[in-house]
Amino acid sequence: MNSQVFWGLMIPLIGTSLGSALVFVMRDQINPKVQKGLSGFAAGVMVAASIWSLLIPAMDMVDVKMGKFSWIPATVGFLIGIFFLLFLDNSIPHQHIDSDQPEGPKNNLRSTTMMVLAVVIHNIPEGMAVGVTYAGAIYGKGSVSLAQALALSLGIAIQNFPEGAIISMPLRSAGFDKKKSFLAGVGSGVVEPIAAIVTILLSQIMIPILPYLLSFAAGAMFYVVVEELIPEATGEGETHTNIGTLGFAAGFAIMMILDVMLG
Repeated sequence: MNSQVFWGLMIPLIGTSLGSALVFVMRDQINPKVQKGLSGFAAGVMVAASIWSLLIPAMDMVDVKMGKFSWIPATVGFLIGIFFLLFLDNSIPHQHIDSDQPEGPKNNLRSTTMMVLAVVIHNIPEGMAVGVTYAGAIYGKGSVSLAQALALSLGIAIQNFPEGAIISMPLRSAGFDKKKSFLAGVGSGVVEPIAAIVTILLSQIMIPILPYLLSFAAGAMFYVVVEELIPEATGEGETHTNIGTLGFAAGFAIMMILDVMLG
Protein backbone atom coordinates (compact mmCIF):
# COMPACT_ATOMS: atom_id res chain seq x y z
CA MET A 1 0.00 0.00 0.00
CA ASN A 2 1.65 3.24 -1.13
CA SER A 3 1.45 6.54 0.74
CA GLN A 4 -1.14 8.00 -1.66
CA VAL A 5 -3.57 5.19 -0.92
CA PHE A 6 -2.80 5.23 2.82
CA TRP A 7 -3.53 8.93 3.22
CA GLY A 8 -6.59 8.59 1.02
CA LEU A 9 -7.95 6.05 3.50
CA MET A 10 -7.12 8.34 6.43
CA ILE A 11 -8.85 11.45 5.06
CA PRO A 12 -12.35 10.50 6.34
CA LEU A 13 -10.96 9.88 9.85
CA ILE A 14 -9.28 13.29 9.76
CA GLY A 15 -12.66 14.85 8.94
CA THR A 16 -14.29 13.08 11.90
CA SER A 17 -11.44 14.12 14.22
CA LEU A 18 -11.64 17.78 13.23
CA GLY A 19 -15.40 17.78 13.78
CA SER A 20 -15.03 16.08 17.16
CA ALA A 21 -12.51 18.77 18.15
CA LEU A 22 -15.29 21.38 18.04
CA VAL A 23 -16.15 20.24 21.57
CA PHE A 24 -13.10 22.24 22.73
CA VAL A 25 -14.33 25.52 21.22
CA MET A 26 -18.15 25.31 21.36
CA ARG A 27 -20.04 25.67 24.62
CA ASP A 28 -23.54 24.47 23.83
CA GLN A 29 -25.15 21.66 21.92
CA ILE A 30 -25.58 21.99 18.19
CA ASN A 31 -28.83 23.75 17.30
CA PRO A 32 -31.44 21.09 16.35
CA LYS A 33 -32.14 22.79 13.01
CA VAL A 34 -28.43 22.88 12.21
CA GLN A 35 -28.18 19.22 13.18
CA LYS A 36 -31.01 18.37 10.77
CA GLY A 37 -29.29 20.29 8.01
CA LEU A 38 -26.05 18.42 8.66
CA SER A 39 -27.82 15.05 8.59
CA GLY A 40 -29.41 16.01 5.26
CA PHE A 41 -26.01 17.09 3.96
CA ALA A 42 -24.48 13.74 4.93
CA ALA A 43 -27.35 11.91 3.20
CA GLY A 44 -26.81 13.92 0.01
CA VAL A 45 -23.10 13.18 -0.04
CA MET A 46 -23.71 9.45 0.46
CA VAL A 47 -26.37 9.20 -2.26
CA ALA A 48 -24.22 11.05 -4.82
CA ALA A 49 -21.16 8.99 -3.86
CA SER A 50 -23.15 5.77 -4.21
CA ILE A 51 -24.25 6.69 -7.72
CA TRP A 52 -21.16 8.29 -9.27
CA SER A 53 -18.37 6.56 -7.35
CA LEU A 54 -19.87 3.08 -6.84
CA LEU A 55 -22.87 2.03 -8.95
CA ILE A 56 -21.83 3.60 -12.27
CA PRO A 57 -18.22 2.27 -12.04
CA ALA A 58 -19.62 -1.16 -11.08
CA MET A 59 -21.64 -1.26 -14.31
CA ASP A 60 -18.78 0.19 -16.37
CA MET A 61 -16.50 -2.65 -15.23
CA VAL A 62 -18.72 -5.29 -16.84
CA ASP A 63 -20.18 -3.25 -19.69
CA VAL A 64 -17.99 -4.85 -22.38
CA LYS A 65 -18.71 -8.42 -21.23
CA MET A 66 -22.35 -8.10 -20.21
CA GLY A 67 -23.71 -5.23 -22.29
CA LYS A 68 -27.40 -4.70 -21.55
CA PHE A 69 -27.10 -7.02 -18.56
CA SER A 70 -24.44 -4.94 -16.77
CA TRP A 71 -27.16 -4.01 -14.29
CA ILE A 72 -27.04 -7.51 -12.79
CA PRO A 73 -23.86 -7.15 -10.66
CA ALA A 74 -24.95 -3.66 -9.59
CA THR A 75 -28.40 -4.82 -8.53
CA VAL A 76 -27.27 -8.02 -6.81
CA GLY A 77 -24.46 -6.28 -4.89
CA PHE A 78 -26.74 -3.37 -3.98
CA LEU A 79 -29.40 -5.65 -2.46
CA ILE A 80 -26.82 -7.74 -0.57
CA GLY A 81 -25.44 -4.50 0.89
CA ILE A 82 -28.93 -3.50 2.04
CA PHE A 83 -29.51 -6.83 3.79
CA PHE A 84 -26.01 -6.81 5.34
CA LEU A 85 -26.69 -3.47 7.03
CA LEU A 86 -30.13 -4.70 8.06
CA PHE A 87 -28.37 -7.61 9.77
CA LEU A 88 -25.94 -5.29 11.57
CA ASP A 89 -28.79 -2.96 12.53
CA ASN A 90 -30.60 -5.82 14.25
CA SER A 91 -27.49 -7.43 15.76
CA ILE A 92 -25.71 -4.47 17.38
CA PRO A 93 -27.36 -2.51 20.22
CA HIS A 94 -27.51 1.19 19.35
CA GLN A 95 -29.57 4.35 19.72
CA HIS A 96 -30.00 7.10 17.16
CA ILE A 97 -29.27 10.68 18.16
CA ASP A 98 -32.85 11.85 17.57
CA SER A 99 -34.45 8.95 19.46
CA ASP A 100 -34.96 7.91 23.07
CA GLN A 101 -35.61 4.29 22.12
CA PRO A 102 -32.68 1.84 21.84
CA GLU A 103 -32.58 -0.59 18.92
CA GLY A 104 -31.09 -4.05 18.47
CA PRO A 105 -30.70 -6.73 21.17
CA LYS A 106 -31.71 -5.89 24.75
CA ASN A 107 -28.75 -4.68 26.81
CA ASN A 108 -27.66 -2.62 29.80
CA LEU A 109 -25.48 -0.17 27.86
CA ARG A 110 -25.73 3.55 28.54
CA SER A 111 -27.52 5.66 25.95
CA THR A 112 -24.31 7.56 25.16
CA THR A 113 -22.51 4.29 24.37
CA MET A 114 -25.35 3.22 22.09
CA MET A 115 -25.22 6.59 20.32
CA VAL A 116 -21.56 5.97 19.49
CA LEU A 117 -22.40 2.44 18.30
CA ALA A 118 -25.07 3.87 15.99
CA VAL A 119 -22.44 6.03 14.32
CA VAL A 120 -20.06 3.06 14.13
CA ILE A 121 -22.72 1.13 12.17
CA HIS A 122 -23.12 4.21 9.97
CA ASN A 123 -19.36 4.43 9.37
CA ILE A 124 -18.77 0.80 8.37
CA PRO A 125 -20.29 1.15 4.88
CA GLU A 126 -18.52 4.49 4.40
CA GLY A 127 -15.17 2.86 5.12
CA MET A 128 -16.05 -0.06 2.85
CA ALA A 129 -17.01 2.37 0.08
CA VAL A 130 -13.68 4.18 0.28
CA GLY A 131 -11.77 0.90 0.46
CA VAL A 132 -13.53 -0.76 -2.47
CA THR A 133 -13.13 2.39 -4.60
CA TYR A 134 -9.38 2.40 -3.98
CA ALA A 135 -9.37 -1.35 -4.69
CA GLY A 136 -11.12 -0.61 -7.98
CA ALA A 137 -8.47 1.99 -8.80
CA ILE A 138 -5.66 -0.45 -7.98
CA TYR A 139 -7.04 -3.67 -9.45
CA GLY A 140 -9.88 -2.58 -11.72
CA LYS A 141 -7.86 -1.98 -14.91
CA GLY A 142 -8.88 1.64 -15.33
CA SER A 143 -12.59 1.37 -14.49
CA VAL A 144 -12.02 3.53 -11.39
CA SER A 145 -9.27 6.14 -11.16
CA LEU A 146 -7.30 7.17 -8.09
CA ALA A 147 -8.76 10.65 -8.58
CA GLN A 148 -12.29 9.21 -8.28
CA ALA A 149 -11.26 7.35 -5.13
CA LEU A 150 -9.82 10.57 -3.71
CA ALA A 151 -13.02 12.45 -4.57
CA LEU A 152 -15.07 9.90 -2.63
CA SER A 153 -12.67 10.05 0.31
CA LEU A 154 -12.87 13.87 0.39
CA GLY A 155 -16.66 13.78 0.15
CA ILE A 156 -16.93 11.35 3.07
CA ALA A 157 -14.49 13.51 5.08
CA ILE A 158 -16.60 16.63 4.45
CA GLN A 159 -19.75 14.95 5.77
CA ASN A 160 -17.76 13.37 8.64
CA PHE A 161 -16.77 16.81 9.95
CA PRO A 162 -20.24 17.70 11.28
CA GLU A 163 -20.78 14.06 12.20
CA GLY A 164 -17.84 14.23 14.61
CA ALA A 165 -19.40 17.25 16.30
CA ILE A 166 -22.81 15.54 16.43
CA ILE A 167 -21.18 12.82 18.53
CA SER A 168 -18.82 14.81 20.77
CA MET A 169 -21.18 17.69 21.64
CA PRO A 170 -24.05 15.57 23.05
CA LEU A 171 -21.55 13.49 25.04
CA ARG A 172 -20.18 16.70 26.55
CA SER A 173 -23.72 17.79 27.45
CA ALA A 174 -24.32 14.37 29.03
CA GLY A 175 -21.50 15.00 31.52
CA PHE A 176 -18.39 13.66 29.78
CA ASP A 177 -15.33 15.89 29.97
CA LYS A 178 -14.09 17.48 26.74
CA LYS A 179 -11.21 15.05 26.24
CA LYS A 180 -13.38 11.93 26.59
CA SER A 181 -16.04 13.44 24.33
CA PHE A 182 -13.41 14.19 21.70
CA LEU A 183 -11.89 10.70 21.92
CA ALA A 184 -15.33 9.08 21.64
CA GLY A 185 -16.00 11.08 18.48
CA VAL A 186 -12.65 10.10 17.00
CA GLY A 187 -13.15 6.49 18.08
CA SER A 188 -16.45 6.29 16.21
CA GLY A 189 -14.55 7.17 13.04
CA VAL A 190 -11.64 4.75 13.49
CA VAL A 191 -13.82 1.98 12.07
CA GLU A 192 -13.72 3.68 8.65
CA PRO A 193 -10.02 3.17 7.77
CA ILE A 194 -10.18 -0.32 9.35
CA ALA A 195 -13.16 -1.26 7.15
CA ALA A 196 -11.40 0.30 4.14
CA ILE A 197 -8.17 -1.66 4.66
CA VAL A 198 -10.01 -4.95 5.23
CA THR A 199 -12.02 -4.33 2.03
CA ILE A 200 -8.85 -3.69 0.01
CA LEU A 201 -7.21 -6.85 1.37
CA LEU A 202 -10.29 -8.91 0.52
CA SER A 203 -10.44 -7.34 -2.93
CA GLN A 204 -6.99 -8.74 -3.75
CA ILE A 205 -8.44 -12.26 -3.67
CA MET A 206 -11.85 -11.31 -5.07
CA ILE A 207 -10.91 -9.21 -8.11
CA PRO A 208 -13.52 -10.92 -10.35
CA ILE A 209 -16.33 -9.71 -8.08
CA LEU A 210 -15.15 -6.09 -7.68
CA PRO A 211 -18.34 -4.82 -9.41
CA TYR A 212 -20.39 -6.64 -6.78
CA LEU A 213 -18.26 -5.15 -3.98
CA LEU A 214 -18.69 -1.63 -5.35
CA SER A 215 -22.47 -1.98 -5.53
CA PHE A 216 -22.50 -3.76 -2.15
CA ALA A 217 -20.96 -0.64 -0.58
CA ALA A 218 -23.57 1.50 -2.36
CA GLY A 219 -26.41 -0.61 -0.98
CA ALA A 220 -24.98 -0.41 2.54
CA MET A 221 -24.75 3.38 2.30
CA PHE A 222 -28.29 3.69 0.95
CA TYR A 223 -29.55 1.70 3.93
CA VAL A 224 -27.93 4.20 6.31
CA VAL A 225 -29.37 7.13 4.35
CA VAL A 226 -32.97 5.87 4.37
CA GLU A 227 -33.01 4.24 7.81
CA GLU A 228 -31.11 6.88 9.76
CA LEU A 229 -30.13 10.11 8.03
CA ILE A 230 -33.34 11.09 6.24
CA PRO A 231 -35.53 10.64 9.38
CA GLU A 232 -32.98 12.67 11.36
CA ALA A 233 -32.90 15.36 8.66
CA THR A 234 -36.64 15.85 8.15
CA GLY A 235 -38.12 15.18 11.59
CA GLU A 236 -41.76 14.35 12.22
CA GLY A 237 -44.88 16.26 13.23
CA GLU A 238 -44.11 19.58 14.84
CA THR A 239 -40.37 19.04 14.42
CA HIS A 240 -40.65 18.69 10.62
CA THR A 241 -38.43 21.11 8.69
CA ASN A 242 -37.21 21.68 5.14
CA ILE A 243 -33.67 22.47 6.30
CA GLY A 244 -32.68 18.82 5.98
CA THR A 245 -33.90 18.81 2.36
CA LEU A 246 -31.74 21.83 1.56
CA GLY A 247 -28.80 20.16 3.31
CA PHE A 248 -29.37 17.04 1.18
CA ALA A 249 -29.33 19.11 -2.00
CA ALA A 250 -26.09 20.83 -0.98
CA GLY A 251 -24.38 17.57 -0.07
CA PHE A 252 -25.51 15.86 -3.28
CA ALA A 253 -24.33 18.77 -5.44
CA ILE A 254 -20.93 19.06 -3.74
CA MET A 255 -20.23 15.31 -3.99
CA MET A 256 -21.33 15.26 -7.65
CA ILE A 257 -19.04 18.20 -8.45
CA LEU A 258 -16.10 16.58 -6.63
CA ASP A 259 -16.53 13.30 -8.48
CA VAL A 260 -16.88 14.88 -11.92
CA MET A 261 -14.04 17.39 -11.45
CA LEU A 262 -11.55 14.98 -9.88
CA GLY A 263 -12.72 11.82 -11.64
